Amino acid sequence: MRMFSASSFEGRRAVVTGGARGIGRAVTEALVALGAAVTVLDLEPATGLPSGATFLETDVTDRASVDAACARVPDDATLLVNNAGITRDRMLHRMTDDEWQVVLDTNLTGAFHLLRALAPRMREARQGRIVNVTSINGLRGKLGQANYAAAKAGLIGLTKSAARELGPYGVTVNAVAPGMVLTELARNLPADVLDRAHAEAVLGVLAEPEDVAQAIVFLLSEAARRITGEVLRVDAGQYI
Repeated sequence: MRMFSASSFEGRRAVVTGGARGIGRAVTEALVALGAAVTVLDLEPATGLPSGATFLETDVTDRASVDAACARVPDDATLLVNNAGITRDRMLHRMTDDEWQVVLDTNLTGAFHLLRALAPRMREARQGRIVNVTSINGLRGKLGQANYAAAKAGLIGLTKSAARELGPYGVTVNAVAPGMVLTELARNLPADVLDRAHAEAVLGVLAEPEDVAQAIVFLLSEAARRITGEVLRVDAGQYI
C-alpha cells in the first residue's frame, strides 16, 4: 500500500495572500518549515519572515496590483492559499455601501483575482493545490456580519466551481472554514465576544492560527491529492 506524506514540500513554491500576520503568517511559517519557498502577498508589510519567504506588497482588490505581483512569482508556483480578508462589522440596516463593498472586494473578489492569475499555469503544469480560507459564518450567517458572511459564502461557491473547472487538469481546490481563531487581533476583542465563542466551542477551547495552518498544509499536500471541492471546518466545534 502506498502512503502519501503531508510532511514535505521540498522544491515546491507557494503563494499566500494576507500572509503578514495571523493565519496567513502561520501558514507561511509552516510551509517554509516543510521546505517550500513562499511568496507572501499583502498590503501590510511582512517583517521578520522566515528564510525561504519573500514579500510583495499587493492589493488583492486591484486586478492590476495582483497581475503585477503574480508576474514576479516563479512560474513553477503551484500552491495557492487565498487567506486575505477583512471585517467591517455593522448591523445590516446601518451598514454603508463602502462597508459592504470593501469586504466583498477583499474577501471574495481578491480570491477571484488570484485564481484567474495563477490557475492558467497550474492547468498548463497539470498540477496544483488551492486552498481558500472561508469561515463558519459563511455557512451559518452571523449577527452584524452580513457583508463578511456573504463574501465567505460566495468563496465557498467559488471554491466548488473552481474545483469542477480545474479538476480535469489535476488541480484540487478546497476551503477551510475557521471559527473564532485566537489571532493577535481576536485576543483584543471585547471579553463578551470571546466568551460567546468559547461557549459555542464544544472542545472548550478556541483554535489557534497554527491549527488552521495545519489543516491548510494537509490540503496542499499529496496526502490530500484526491480531495477537492470540500470545506473543512476548523472551529473547535463551534458550528455544531
